[in-house]
Amino acid sequence: MLMLGFAGFLGLLKIVLMALAAFGLFDAAFRREDAFRAADKQTKPFWLVILAIALVVSYLFSILSFLPIAGVIASIVYIVDVRPAVKRLSGGGRGWGRGGRGSSSDGPYGPYNGGR
Repeated sequence: MLMLGFAGFLGLLKIVLMALAAFGLFDAAFRREDAFRAADKQTKPFWLVILAIALVVSYLFSILSFLPIAGVIASIVYIVDVRPAVKRLSGGGRGWGRGGRGSSSDGPYGPYNGGR
C-alpha cells in the first residue's frame, strides 16, 4: 500500500516536471530571437534544444535518475532567469505596449488626448 502511494506521488511529480519543461519550451518558442541576444543570455535555438531535451528526458527516464534532475534545473533556470529578462525586452508585460513603454498614443509626458 505504501509503495503504491509512493509510485503515485512519483508519477504526479513526473507530470509536474514535464509540464514545467513544456511551459519553458513553448514560452521560448514564442519569444523573439533578438531579445535573447539583447538580454545577454544564450541564443533562442540553444534554449529550445535544452528545454526539448529536458522534456524528452523527463518523459523517458525515472524521476530518481540524474538526467531528469538536470532537465528540471535547466527548466528552472530558464523560467526564473532567462524568461523575465527576455520578456522585459520583448514587451511581454501586461497592459503595456512594446517594451513596457505604455500605450501607442502616449507621448513623452503622458497620454496624448488630441488637443482636447
